[in-house]
Amino acid sequence: MTVNKVQSDIKDGALNNQAPEIEHRSFPVPEIRAIGEGQDVKISGYAAVYNLFSEDLGGFVEIIQPGAFSNTLKNDDIRDLFNHDPSYIVGRTSSGTLKLTDDSVGLAFEATPPDTQWARDLITSIRRGDLNQMSFGFRTIQDDWKMVGDMIIRTLIEVKLFDVSQVTFPAYPQTSASVRSAYESFQSDRPAIEPGQEPLPVEPQADPGARAHLVNLRRRLDLAEKS
Repeated sequence: MTVNKVQSDIKDGALNNQAPEIEHRSFPVPEIRAIGEGQDVKISGYAAVYNLFSEDLGGFVEIIQPGAFSNTLKNDDIRDLFNHDPSYIVGRTSSGTLKLTDDSVGLAFEATPPDTQWARDLITSIRRGDLNQMSFGFRTIQDDWKMVGDMIIRTLIEVKLFDVSQVTFPAYPQTSASVRSAYESFQSDRPAIEPGQEPLPVEPQADPGARAHLVNLRRRLDLAEKS
């Protein structure tokens, strides 16, 4: 099975005769903020940031290409949830209580939470700094797999967004079966690196923490290959 065929199956839901699974991702983001009082309070920040590497997703890392959210913001009704739980809706684009903006940094959001006890507790946790991380739920429309140096990087080119979410733990869950199949196909189909071939440079936009993570991951891969 080729990479292109797997990517097509991801989009069409052909693998295992199931609809594509919703994936959840957390990337390093600037802080989220709660501003205002009472019914005028707003929660704002970034749900995702472009050009930063994810954690290791089982042999590969991900990066979001600028503009990946452009089409979904035009066409889809997106929710802001607490911990991805549909019982706790912080805001929604169709009602105007969630505003999402695709800018040069990433996916910016501003939500007007409901005047409920759980939302007031959420705001208190954000202001205390106990809850300051974001995640988002999506399905892949288009992605790209390549080697950069000795790392496998999956670039999210276009996604269908379902929700953004304030999260207690920004976990990096296992990838879906279809994405795992695409990764395995890429591993088997990619040409071997010729001896002495210069590796491709790492994307310059990666922050120092991401670069350090990649260095450590490369060392572990080297040890694994030598063992």
